[in-house]
Amino acid sequence: MLLLNVRVEKSFGVFSISMDFSLDPAGITVLFGKSGAGKTTLLKMIAGLVSPDEGCINCCGKIFFDSARNFSLPPEKRGLGYVFQEGRLFTHMSVKNNLLFGPRFCDRPYNPDLFVKVVELLGIGGLLSRKPGSLSAGEGQRVAIGRALLACTSLLLMDEPLSSLDEERKEDLTEYIASIPQNFGIPILYVTHSKEEAARLADRIIVIRGGRIEKIQKGIDFL
Repeated sequence: MLLLNVRVEKSFGVFSISMDFSLDPAGITVLFGKSGAGKTTLLKMIAGLVSPDEGCINCCGKIFFDSARNFSLPPEKRGLGYVFQEGRLFTHMSVKNNLLFGPRFCDRPYNPDLFVKVVELLGIGGLLSRKPGSLSAGEGQRVAIGRALLACTSLLLMDEPLSSLDEERKEDLTEYIASIPQNFGIPILYVTHSKEEAARLADRIIVIRGGRIEKIQKGIDFL
């Protein structure tokens, strides 16, 4: 069974989005295109942060959105983790409490073993007592990824998570991201306009242009 089915229409004045696709998102699926193509808006519609004008979204057999039924599942009920371009960590909380915030909205019991696994994989054990203001950009994004992973039961959404980092930090974080599907069994939808990121990370690529899907192809065939 295909795990992700999306058919959405959304109008923003002169710009409109019309996308229809179905796929098994195992591994990493990259949404690739120029800035303004509609990649982030599509991600936010899947997350429930933007409502389509019409259509339907179904993930892992769960209906997220169906305009015909006037139904939209709240974002916190969708079992998704979301990593933004900037970490958006809670500055008044420690790293540990930031990580523990995600599972509050998860539809599974808190799992201390999973917490340890996430902390070890991302190499953030030494940061747990610190506040976000004392972290580097790369450290902050690793914490943001950890928080999203701990909140996630179906799909991890990542919106250009490397865009604010220098080349060395990008290289480090790319390795962490690439290891997530295998280590946690969680597929990723990853937004980027970087051909290099797409080629390194993608199992498959959805090329988006002007609010439309131009093609879907294997990552290995991209460059």
